[in-house]
Amino acid sequence: MTEDLDARLRRLQASRETDIDPDALIDLGCDLADAGRQTDAEECFRRAADMGDTIASFNLGNALAAQQRWEEAVAAYEVALAGGEPDAWRNLGKVLEDLGDLAGAMRAYRGAADAGDLEGGLQLAFLLREQGERHAAMDVAMEIAAMGDQEAAAVVACWRWCATLDPALEPDLRAGADFFPAARADLAHLLRASGRTAEARFVLEKGAKRGEAVAWLPLGNFYADEMEDDEAAEEAYRGGIAAGEAYCHHNLAVLLAERGDFDGAVEQFRLGAAAGDQLAADALRELEHG
Repeated sequence: MTEDLDARLRRLQASRETDIDPDALIDLGCDLADAGRQTDAEECFRRAADMGDTIASFNLGNALAAQQRWEEAVAAYEVALAGGEPDAWRNLGKVLEDLGDLAGAMRAYRGAADAGDLEGGLQLAFLLREQGERHAAMDVAMEIAAMGDQEAAAVVACWRWCATLDPALEPDLRAGADFFPAARADLAHLLRASGRTAEARFVLEKGAKRGEAVAWLPLGNFYADEMEDDEAAEEAYRGGIAAGEAYCHHNLAVLLAERGDFDGAVEQFRLGAAAGDQLAADALRELEHG
């Protein structure tokens, strides 16, 4: 495969501009990008973009973003948008978000929604919620859900559950469980709160088996609280940590401390605090200064 890519790249590099088909450049650039060769992909996309190909400009932005060359990626996406490539809106929003230009990111995500990119519109809802604008975020999520997006509908159900703990949301959480992992975790919360512990366990274990990071922490809590099985709880917390669920550090630390492993507990509190968990940071401070 590498030899094939190299041969194709050499042929195109040796060709005169008038003999090159932009589509061939784009196809090769996409194959190179898939192989992780972003610099070579950039060369192909740039040559096609210089020929005026709008899709090439979009792909050039992707190759530059993959190299974390954010400002150059923004310029490429803007060229693509000017040429009528609506798919560039969402990617532009992501890059602007990485640059810290949240207002620009929101405008780009709104552009994505207006162009019919519902996933881009949902990114706007997430960004608004992260900025504390919960009502505006809900309005956007409901707008996207009304367009038929099942993930957005699941997000709306989750946010409503978090705000109200209304058991009437159970059908919506069930419907959204396969589209938004937090909906499955919230469904388990509802089931456990209503006394259906066996089904709650089944729901959480299904989420964990599917690799959903948000399932591990409540699963560990279930094992610890409902089953009093500390070994299973520890395994779940460690599974969550491996899946990227930073809040599992705190609960694992508490479990280790209760077992008398204070060095292990301090390590987990430190890891949780470093990952941004304020609860872990507070517990670590109390241990160190208490």
